[in-house]
Amino acid sequence: MQATPHLLMLSLLVQLLAAAGCGAQERIVATYHERPPYLSPGADGAPTGLTGSPATQAFRQAGVSVTWMVVPTNRQLAMVKDGQQQSCAIGWFRNPERERFARFTKPIYRDKEWVLLANATYIIPDGATLEQLLQNPATRIVVKDNFSYGQEIDTMIARGKPQIAVTAGSVEQMLLSIGAGAADFMFVSEEEGQYLLSRSNGRGASLRLLRPRGMPRGVERHIMCGKAVPDGVIERLNKAITFR
Repeated sequence: MQATPHLLMLSLLVQLLAAAGCGAQERIVATYHERPPYLSPGADGAPTGLTGSPATQAFRQAGVSVTWMVVPTNRQLAMVKDGQQQSCAIGWFRNPERERFARFTKPIYRDKEWVLLANATYIIPDGATLEQLLQNPATRIVVKDNFSYGQEIDTMIARGKPQIAVTAGSVEQMLLSIGAGAADFMFVSEEEGQYLLSRSNGRGASLRLLRPRGMPRGVERHIMCGKAVPDGVIERLNKAITFR
């Protein structure tokens, strides 16, 4: 049967709309910072590691076009908060404050138990809990600017009385501070703590891992995206994420 002019026009319109939809699909800017064992740059710029590899795999399996960028954490937050930018950041904790400006995928990884990476001379009193340590005004901790350590630890810090040094510096700089005795400890996951001590470049004697009573279990990590990222992208990523 010969196609009518009406059917030909309709077919052409459908093709044009499909082409326009493909052309309108914008690339997602996905950011991360170098933080092994979680995140390390791969040969193609995509991250590898405990959170990097599953995030990279999710974007690929979902068929989402992505431009990878290595940027500091505060810059990652600013990009996600930008309501005009389609940006995602890899491996972030989910909490109520961040939910005000971001949306989150399903978890891509869950940390092992929290531990303290401490100066070797720091001693925990027998039977002391983490909350008791943080209630002591003599306790000195170093925390990363704009980081969350999970709801339980964040709450203990807010209610406690420790001396808090807030830094935008690298993990390496935080280790130097603790090793030099400028702070008593920092919070790390079991896997990150073991990794850092194994690569402490001779500083291992000044550092150790401690596990006081009442340490919370590890927290789930997500891909955190700005509100400008379309719902469809989040849905495709969630379908591609294999972590259970």
